[in-house]
Amino acid sequence: MILRKTLLALAAAASLVSTAWADIQVGVTVSATGPAASLGIPEKNTFALMPKTIAGEKVNYIVLDDASDTTAAVTNTRKLITENKVDIVIGSTITPNSLAMIDVVAEAQVPMISMAASARIVEPVDAKKRWVFKTPQNDIQMALAIASHMADNGVRTVGFIGFADAYGEGWYQEFIKAAGLKKLQVVVNERYNRADTSVTGQVLKIVAARPDAVLIAGSGTPAALPQKTLKERGYAGKIYQTHGVANNDFLRVCGKDCEGTLLPAGPVLVADQLPNDHPVKKSAQAYVQAYEAAYGKGSVSTFGGHAWDAGLLLAAAAPEALKKAKPGTPQFRAALRDALENVKNVGGAHGIFNMSPTDHLGLDQRARVMVKIENGTWKYQP
Repeated sequence: MILRKTLLALAAAASLVSTAWADIQVGVTVSATGPAASLGIPEKNTFALMPKTIAGEKVNYIVLDDASDTTAAVTNTRKLITENKVDIVIGSTITPNSLAMIDVVAEAQVPMISMAASARIVEPVDAKKRWVFKTPQNDIQMALAIASHMADNGVRTVGFIGFADAYGEGWYQEFIKAAGLKKLQVVVNERYNRADTSVTGQVLKIVAARPDAVLIAGSGTPAALPQKTLKERGYAGKIYQTHGVANNDFLRVCGKDCEGTLLPAGPVLVADQLPNDHPVKKSAQAYVQAYEAAYGKGSVSTFGGHAWDAGLLLAAAAPEALKKAKPGTPQFRAALRDALENVKNVGGAHGIFNMSPTDHLGLDQRARVMVKIENGTWKYQP
């Protein structure tokens, strides 16, 4: 009798474990605190809006904060994989963190969707990066938009100042290519750290070079510092920012010094201003409506949109993976990777995703628009 009860108890426990493992486990690491918090907070908020079931399977989201720190991002990734047994990792918010996570997910053979911008996260698709995908537009797509706008508006010389990390360097390399195509000359190239409180020395060099325009390759609120300093030092040329500043926290911190700033951004930033025939308007508005219903009118940002798009990719890929294996198994994770690589025509907040074995972003030029800051708001530039 005792043996029989023991066996029944073990069977029940095994059944519970089996049921738990049948859930799709999604591990998330975001930069909800630290220098990139203005990017990571809307991403974190967006995961609360994600579907709780996909194709009849329950989905659990384990969301951790990496505090904008590379080491913490790697630690979070290892924890999600080894302790939480996740089927997929989504994160991180910023490029340095995402690059550091690649070795971990590749070794464990767990697919990853990054919410950071650099093309280096997914290119080239090699033995490690075959496990990695991302949702933000590549820097080259946005760099071309900026260079084209500069050339069309009489700019011939450009000053560059960017983060002293993978984001800033990646942007410089891509902008140099785009500038060459548009016959623009970069006359000064400066760097600063995300946590710096002064860039006076760098800005004085830029002002002395007298460029027609300045490109600031930063993200979130730290990108406001060079712009405010340029204005303080009397710079009167055009100022461009990257899509890394497309949130209201940047507008708040930069204030009047942002007026007239130009930047490329995902269509979601100005979804309601897009022409009705824009291919991304409907899918972008879907995210805006969902986010603002939860967090208030005017609260949406492009960064949360990258998280939303990661969720859409998962929702498109998981049903295909479920046809081949159960969650919680290496077979399911491999099938999920394969399904992500074959996603087609998924309309997101930022664009239309079409993945392939050589393209783990899948966005085209429909994923960018030019925007101008006017009266403290974002204005679509046709």
